[in-house]
Amino acid sequence: MRSAQRLAAVNRAAARHGLKPGLALADARAILPELACCAVDEAAEAATLAAITDWCRRFTPLAALDPPDGAMLDITGAAHLFGGEAKLLDEIEARLATQGLAARAAIAPTPEAAWALARFGEARVIPEGDREEDLRRRLGALPLAALRLDAKTLADLAQAGLRRIGDLILRPRAPLAARFGKQLFVRLDALLGHAKTPITPRFEAPAYLAERRFAEPIVQRETIEATIRALAQELALLLVRQGEGARQLDVSLFGVDGRVRHLRAGTSRPLRDPAMIARLFREKIEAAGNIDERDPLDAGFGFDVVRLAAEAVERQDEDQAHWLGAATQDDLADLVDRLGARLGLRRVTRLDLSDTHWPEFAVTAVPFSASSTHRHGMDARHKAGHDVQAQSVLSTRPIRLLTQPEPIEAIASVPDGPPVRFRWRRVLHVVAAIEGPERIAPEWWKHSALTRDYFRAEDSEGRRFWLFREGLYETETAQPRWFLHGLFA
Repeated sequence: MRSAQRLAAVNRAAARHGLKPGLALADARAILPELACCAVDEAAEAATLAAITDWCRRFTPLAALDPPDGAMLDITGAAHLFGGEAKLLDEIEARLATQGLAARAAIAPTPEAAWALARFGEARVIPEGDREEDLRRRLGALPLAALRLDAKTLADLAQAGLRRIGDLILRPRAPLAARFGKQLFVRLDALLGHAKTPITPRFEAPAYLAERRFAEPIVQRETIEATIRALAQELALLLVRQGEGARQLDVSLFGVDGRVRHLRAGTSRPLRDPAMIARLFREKIEAAGNIDERDPLDAGFGFDVVRLAAEAVERQDEDQAHWLGAATQDDLADLVDRLGARLGLRRVTRLDLSDTHWPEFAVTAVPFSASSTHRHGMDARHKAGHDVQAQSVLSTRPIRLLTQPEPIEAIASVPDGPPVRFRWRRVLHVVAAIEGPERIAPEWWKHSALTRDYFRAEDSEGRRFWLFREGLYETETAQPRWFLHGLFA
């Protein structure tokens, strides 16, 4: 038999008629026949709570989810920016009320105490410097439900005559812990600050940030871009002072209607040039406009807080000016960053060498911002020698390399000799000149691979091909196979 449907939450009008969460729906309709209700949508509720928590970052970067119906903020060192703790609470509640959200906030030295006061307490603020006696007095009158205990434990405690937190503080612990479990006093110690419980912010605190707050919301795109340019100047000063550059940047636009818009941009190298930072986000905005013909920022009723943060940074020493090549390198890095802002930094790739003998796997496409093991893993003298050798080898390789070698039908004068003619893609080619072989042995750990003998062949019409025979005759295989792997110009 299915359990009865029950109320998960009620608004103030329903509460005035005596309805409360947990009441059976049939009983609720008996009390209030015109009751309007809807099914719980847990996914939508979780998304709404996440959006509210993100919006709360306007008060502090350290905002954590506190499901199912709360958000926890670490406001250490931030309350004075809003005129003190009491005014901060008033602003939070008032702003949420304008969005149609009923909220009750509290400030306390511990997350558990703040949670308890917001739901059960009359006091809204417990100062950080309160003595333990004052803290016990303020929290002692709260019901035991403020400890987040399960319903069965609360019922057992009530049957034993324990209904307030003060009832636990005044009694010896050992008998109660033996009867109700140690978790009871673990929660009590956390509430009173005897054990520290850190919060887990929804987003990590950025390394550096700069922000602007506006008495009147800004709406126009030009004003928003000008604000980002000004913030980039401030952020650059912080980065220069610490000798670091940004690798991941984020612009957060806090709307007065509760929505938060994020613009994120990555860089291919540490960056602290204000003009380049502003240009990255201008490219980001224009790229969003190409996808959506409407205003890509979608300001709505406007933004009253704009924040620019460096979420990831790296050490960046001052660049020494060089008479040759410096401008070219900077221009290339700027181009990569601009393309990354429009397309995504991982879509801007370069070819990097791989440690393998097989030509089809000799290079791989990697994000341009990724470090190259070949560039950093060799000293200058060894690298110079490697480049000379690589140049002599690559000059004999075809300009166009097929993604995968394609099999061909080849006729050779002797089984282990070069071909005199071959058929590729149904076309017969007569070999007029041939050079080789270049033998490439398989890696020793790949037992299934066969040796390859590569040849540079030219047919009677002047077309040049890169062919190879797979397998040594009578040593590795009785019937070697031929493949075409590339085309010369």
